Amino acid sequence: MNNHSRDNHAGRNNDAGKSHISTSTKAAAASTMDIVNQGLSRRYNAEKRFRLYGICAIILSMAFLAMLFISIIGNGYTAFQQTFVKLDIFLDPETIDAQSLQDVNYQAMVKQSLGAMFPEVKTRAQKRELYGMVSTGAAFQLQDFVRKNQQMIGSVIQLWVPADDDVDMLIKGHISRDVPETERRIKDVHLSWIDRLQEQERIQKRFNTTFFTAGDSREPELAGILGAVSGSFYTLIITLVLSFPIGVATAVYLEEFAPKNRWTDIIEVNINNLAAVPSIVYGLLGLAVFLNFFGLPRSVPLVGGFVLTLMTLPTIIIAGRAALKSVPPSIREAALGVGASKTQMVVHHVLPLALPGMLTGTIIGMAQALGETAPLLMIGMVAFIVDIPGGFTDPSTVLPVQIFLWADSPERAFLERTSAAIMVLLAFLVTMNAVAVFLRKKFERRW
Repeated sequence: MNNHSRDNHAGRNNDAGKSHISTSTKAAAASTMDIVNQGLSRRYNAEKRFRLYGICAIILSMAFLAMLFISIIGNGYTAFQQTFVKLDIFLDPETIDAQSLQDVNYQAMVKQSLGAMFPEVKTRAQKRELYGMVSTGAAFQLQDFVRKNQQMIGSVIQLWVPADDDVDMLIKGHISRDVPETERRIKDVHLSWIDRLQEQERIQKRFNTTFFTAGDSREPELAGILGAVSGSFYTLIITLVLSFPIGVATAVYLEEFAPKNRWTDIIEVNINNLAAVPSIVYGLLGLAVFLNFFGLPRSVPLVGGFVLTLMTLPTIIIAGRAALKSVPPSIREAALGVGASKTQMVVHHVLPLALPGMLTGTIIGMAQALGETAPLLMIGMVAFIVDIPGGFTDPSTVLPVQIFLWADSPERAFLERTSAAIMVLLAFLVTMNAVAVFLRKKFERRW
């Protein structure tokens, strides 16, 4: 009986011990889960904060971008309109010789028309102020009209001529009438003449076709971007013709044919480093090599294309190699397995599949070249060029340099043309990047 009692007592003690261990284990597990849950809660909160920081950064960057665009558009949209003045001009047949139209004093005819509209203006100083209300380009516009309409000689014509830039700024609201005369470029007598012209409906704003059809000029109302756009076009053609085949060939060789050794590693490192070199260094290189050593002419699209080719090659090569790496190895193995040589495998199978990515990299490189200014300043493309370039060796400038030149001008009218030219440049850049995105989405294959 004693032994049985001891066994029962030991069994109860053992059960009690197990129950105590089980309770301790459950308590420990509950404590661990609490710690884990607390850690998860902290990590979830940190993730939410990080996501919030990212959203705030995007919103902030978009706000700054919107402010930039609003500032540019607000300053530049008025450049797409120009103030014109209607003149009644008598084409005197005794003054105009149809055989030598270029020798006619058209400026005197413009002044005579203005004098007839304001007969009370008598003194030489007042006449000078009156004649300054229309642009000096009015005489050239009249000459062009007479050359195209010789049958109108002997009659009175009504011709809309561009107003002077100060009159244009007043009509557009950039010059305030409320400030004292000493604080504005327009005098009170000018205001009275402008008011009379407005009463007679002889002043109006029209679409500024000159901005898109003319070259640079010292007079803001006669300045246009066609010369700079033409120079950019010729420069980019040279850049594309040289950089695309050289960049693609280099990428194909380094990725498909070059042996993997120390020399190719050095070449790859240098190509990556060249992509980060400041663009003005390429301008110095072009100045030393193309101008001083080879003696090529300054300020021509040919030299600009050479310099921008050197600058865009690293970008095209890096993008081309990335496109080649994206082609699966199975394509290469399948081509080699059916008996194709390595060259046939690359030309007929790998290169066509990688070409969309290469084109995207090329377009991005060209967009980068379109917006470059510093390297072209070093080779003389900062010169004042009035004529529209007609070829790759004609003196010209490019659109970013034209913006740089106008931004340095003190006239208020050049400020709006600077902003308008920036709008045109941004439109080109956005278009080129949109084309790159479209090509990538259209021809990209996912393996």
